[in-house]
Amino acid sequence: MAMQGVGYGGYGEYGETERRHRVPAALRAPFEGRSWREFGYVLLSLPISIVFFSYTVMMLSVGVGLLVTFLGVPLLAAALAGCRGLGALERARARGLLGMEIGDPAPLRPRKRTLMGWVGAVLKDGASWRHALYGLLHLPWATFSFCVSLTVWATGWSMLTYPLWFWVFPMYAGQDGLQLYGDGTHGIYLDNPFEITVTALVGLLFTMATPWIVRALTMVDRGLVHGLLSPSRLASRVVELESDRGVVVDTAAADLRRIERDLHDGAQARLVNLAMGLGLAKEKLREDPQEAARMVSEAHGEVKTALQELRDLARGIHPAVLTDRGLDAALSSVASRCTVPVSVDVDLVERPAPAIEGIAYFTVSELLQNISKHSRATMASVDVWRVDDRLMLQVVDNGVGGADTSGGSGLAGLAGRLDAVDGILVVDSPAGGPTRVTAELPWRAERI
Repeated sequence: MAMQGVGYGGYGEYGETERRHRVPAALRAPFEGRSWREFGYVLLSLPISIVFFSYTVMMLSVGVGLLVTFLGVPLLAAALAGCRGLGALERARARGLLGMEIGDPAPLRPRKRTLMGWVGAVLKDGASWRHALYGLLHLPWATFSFCVSLTVWATGWSMLTYPLWFWVFPMYAGQDGLQLYGDGTHGIYLDNPFEITVTALVGLLFTMATPWIVRALTMVDRGLVHGLLSPSRLASRVVELESDRGVVVDTAAADLRRIERDLHDGAQARLVNLAMGLGLAKEKLREDPQEAARMVSEAHGEVKTALQELRDLARGIHPAVLTDRGLDAALSSVASRCTVPVSVDVDLVERPAPAIEGIAYFTVSELLQNISKHSRATMASVDVWRVDDRLMLQVVDNGVGGADTSGGSGLAGLAGRLDAVDGILVVDSPAGGPTRVTAELPWRAERI
């Protein structure tokens, strides 16, 4: 991303506000799609876990039993590979029915593209063994959650609709209602209006509680899927670092292209004109000294302009005031060039590492440039402080709002820049303003 002003992405409606439900969540839950999807997940868990458990036990038993022969090793690897395949099915089911955002484990990377290389990669892969452990542990829990969920669901809806069943039983079955007790000589039936009403009310309570019971049961499923079927923290961190490295490389390349373009179109072009002007002045020096003096004067102006452009370019990369005096002075210098009054408050006891300090300076500089170009604000403020091991930046303006990080805007590029160093960018900018942009960077102290 080139170091240019970030865009606000339009000043229309900030987005539709979330619709507020008039019905309480306790009454909505039995009829919500989420509740039925979770209930469907629990019902499917039992047959799938039976297949998973049976496959895992059978294949691991055969593989371990045949380890005394050569066939045991590839069979054990095949068993683990099958567990990975069944685990992929479980992840897809968790994404579709539970709405979990879960990634796939890292693919196998055998050192040699041979059968034994693949077998060794499978046996050394921790994710494969975690998939097998999931197949062994999930069946007991799936059985328990299936029985509990189906029981409370059936009990709740049958009791809630008992007034309908009471009309059916005496009319078509010749019974006095639902029998609670009978010993051959007498029985107790739910057959009067009070008992029918109480039964329906108890059924209503069961029906309202069922979605929350099922949701609590699926929390354990979420934990099992996340803990055993998702990538390990180390693998996730490696993928994240690889992605961040790509962002850093792309950002550095974009910065180099911007610097080259600015030098070519700005200072370099002026220096070429300066050289040509001085050459013409040299030729005019004897014939027309006054014209030569005028041309030298113009060349002097070109030199001043070129020097100013070079200073601005250097200031955009890493200004000398930042190196010499730190964030407080550097941000105050940036604020003085903003088109609106900006108050700067930097509350830091010590300076952060130069890399973090440079990113913080760049972030505030871009946000202030954005305010100058797009916000139509009359005042702004910049606050910098430290919280534990994080460096906090906050830029606020009273402009028209509507800023967002979507659609490839400059704010999105700035968020990607911060993410590459484990930073966070949060934009709060409703239509009509004010706009509050908060950036968070990891704190690393300056090395002396």
